[in-house]
Amino acid sequence: MAVSNHPSQGLVKDFFNDPLINSTQRLAAVNSINFARILAQITYYFSSYLSIAAGRPGTSDSGSEQIRFVVPTGNFGDILAGYFAKRMGLPVSKLVIACNENDILHRFMQTGTYEKNPVRGAAAAGGLVQDGAMAHPEGVKETLSPSMDILVSSNFERLLWFVARDIYGSNVNDVQGAKEIAGRKVKEWQTQLKANGGFSVEEEVLDAVRADFAAERVSDAETIATIREVYRWPEGYILDPHSAIAVAAALRSVDGDSQVALATAHPAKFAKAVETALVAEKGFQFRDILPTQFVGLEERPRRVRNVRRSDGLENLRDLIVGDVDQEKAKA
Repeated sequence: MAVSNHPSQGLVKDFFNDPLINSTQRLAAVNSINFARILAQITYYFSSYLSIAAGRPGTSDSGSEQIRFVVPTGNFGDILAGYFAKRMGLPVSKLVIACNENDILHRFMQTGTYEKNPVRGAAAAGGLVQDGAMAHPEGVKETLSPSMDILVSSNFERLLWFVARDIYGSNVNDVQGAKEIAGRKVKEWQTQLKANGGFSVEEEVLDAVRADFAAERVSDAETIATIREVYRWPEGYILDPHSAIAVAAALRSVDGDSQVALATAHPAKFAKAVETALVAEKGFQFRDILPTQFVGLEERPRRVRNVRRSDGLENLRDLIVGDVDQEKAKA
């Protein structure tokens, strides 16, 4: 089952908490709802560090080389993996949250207030349908980087739990007690988010987040400009729009440390945005970078069933159970 990042991901979470479906089915997610994905992403950060250190004798042994990671961020899963890498001992000077125009995380870093900012109508329009952009009734802005089009970041609460445990549980000798305090604090914030559309954290919480993170906001226009600029580099690298957001933020925020901008998708996955940026560039032919597996894909039949969140959890449950029963009958 594929879902748009928002709002359908909320329905998926409800699905995982549904006792009826869990009594008959074993569920798994392949996105960052599943913590196993975040665990796997931790390796990116160590691999990047070791690649840089390999060219600088003694660096990897001494741990003296500080590195800065810039991560295109929507649901906060990939950059959360970087946070765990740092807690495991990787010498990370800063993790830079690179946002698109859905900038709840950037605004939080500026103000300490985590607040939905829904936009609708003409203000919400944008993006490219061919690359997966879609209208969101909850007020998400459509952009050229649709995998980052979110109203709230579902993994951010995981970061807040660790910060809350370190701050509010610091005077508790019992490890379990500190965890419970953190859980209650995060629940309090999440309740405010659901009831009021946002919450504000105490200054010490914001300071703790800022100690490890910074944030940059990149517009669609800047995304297109970055794809074009990097294509004109001697290497002629072609970025997808999400990776371009990381590169734009990295170029803007460089401060002397070694810096890695994470690339998160193949440009062929978001072909229309790439073509929009590079159509006038001399020598550019998108087919030259199209993976063999993609050739002819658009001509093949599509098998899609759309499920609206308004149909409710019960409808989705019946659909999944019905499909599973049909597959069992074929076996």
